Amino acid sequence: MAALLGACVPAASQAASPQAGPDSASALVAAMRAGRLAPDSLVRRYRARIARTDAGPDGLHAILALNPDAVAQAAALARMRRVRGPLYGLPIMVKDNIETRDPLPTTAGSLALLGNVTHRDAPVIARLRAAGAIVLGKGNLSEWANFRSAHASSGWSAVGGLTRNPYDRARTACGSSAGSAVAVAAGLAAAAIGTETNGSVTCPAAVNGIVGLKPTVGLVSRTFVVPISASQDTPGPMTRTVRDAALLLGVMAGSDPADPATAQADRHRADYLAGLTPDALRGRRIGVLRFAQGKNPELRAVFDAALARLRAQGATLVEIGEFDRKSLGDAELTVLLSEFRTGVNVYLAQTPPAVKTRDLTALIAFDVAHADREMPSFEQDIFEESDKAPALSDPAYLTARATARRLAGAEGIDAMLAHDRLDALVAPTTGPAWLTDLVLGDRPGDGTGAGTLAAVAGYPHLSVPMGRVRGLPVGLSFIGTAWSEPALLAMGYAYEQAMAGGQGLTPQQFPPDGRSPGRPANRSGN
Repeated sequence: MAALLGACVPAASQAASPQAGPDSASALVAAMRAGRLAPDSLVRRYRARIARTDAGPDGLHAILALNPDAVAQAAALARMRRVRGPLYGLPIMVKDNIETRDPLPTTAGSLALLGNVTHRDAPVIARLRAAGAIVLGKGNLSEWANFRSAHASSGWSAVGGLTRNPYDRARTACGSSAGSAVAVAAGLAAAAIGTETNGSVTCPAAVNGIVGLKPTVGLVSRTFVVPISASQDTPGPMTRTVRDAALLLGVMAGSDPADPATAQADRHRADYLAGLTPDALRGRRIGVLRFAQGKNPELRAVFDAALARLRAQGATLVEIGEFDRKSLGDAELTVLLSEFRTGVNVYLAQTPPAVKTRDLTALIAFDVAHADREMPSFEQDIFEESDKAPALSDPAYLTARATARRLAGAEGIDAMLAHDRLDALVAPTTGPAWLTDLVLGDRPGDGTGAGTLAAVAGYPHLSVPMGRVRGLPVGLSFIGTAWSEPALLAMGYAYEQAMAGGQGLTPQQFPPDGRSPGRPANRSGN
């Protein structure tokens, strides 16, 4: 089976068609279900790839820990010959703010949670495992899902160091699900699970050239996921292709009695693979969010080419010029600060006795006591603000929450869709990856992207590879109203296939060590 898994290179290095890659999750599952590939053999190949490319001073640092039982679990699955679930034998990487029953801590990247070994699966992981997936390991992340400091650098954690972008190691991997995205892009896992509060699935997907889906809040359980915001948090799949994302979402979606937000999930679950046809854009009306296209002329040119491709596939495009995002951002921050303190206090209070930090106040004190390792480059200003934020019963919080939802939902996405009878909205997901700066922190640029609208409204957001700016991947966002995942995935799939058919996804061969051709490894930083 040497053809399967190939060299485990980033997604863009495969054949022009995203569906043609032999190492897509769908292709790997088909091979294992047919008996052409053994699950334990596949796990060993990924582990070997990780050993070659992830660790050491020049490594990608996408992986925090490998599951020591993954090979044995895969071999046991193979012996159960009558069990062939939809994800049979699929090795996945899990962001390290999601609990798994494996003998690994769930750290959120913080030294304070090194003792957080719970020996339990979050319900979303239990669903994936029941479908045949193998937890290969835990992915690095921006510490505390990038909610510790306004001056943080994406992809850095005290536990794992700095995750590097495989297209240019001097540049950001973006968002808090950085390790999950890089694991998929660099061929270290067949797929990954990330989490998003605002941009943490879609931004790393875009800058690492993969597919990322932030589902409707309430479609996927958040139980036993280290929280930021009950209003906005959700796990989501990160994959090589839209088909793979649809495959994983079909398993992940569903209600959970412990998470009240998922009360409607079973009613809205769908066969997400059923609508994936190359002509799914024909007759669709799509709003173009010009206010979110940014000022980079090269990115705008790539976006214009994407719009032309949408038109060529039969979509009608409607220009949408302006939207005031400042008021939305102010209200969102108030909500996140209050919800984080409440949520993290509940979570910490229920951790194993080995975890000594039992609330946010203690966590702040821990970081001060371990400042040399926890705060070598940035502080914890967001933690400190959150510790003083209004309670969830406070009118200031309640007003901010109502305002944020109204601006993003009823007066934002829903109003845009209704005004012009649109099926979805599109915009660049973000700009090309910026240079990592551990002194000044993230510098994402000029307001490119409309992900905050979907994040605050709790609506789905799909990012699909759109093209490249000077060799760096950029993504195209498809945004819709609540529970519109089937339509977004169908449109994203049709766009993906049109990109492939028109050679829009230029193959790029990555060397075996995962380093981008023509770009030296970055030897500075963590």
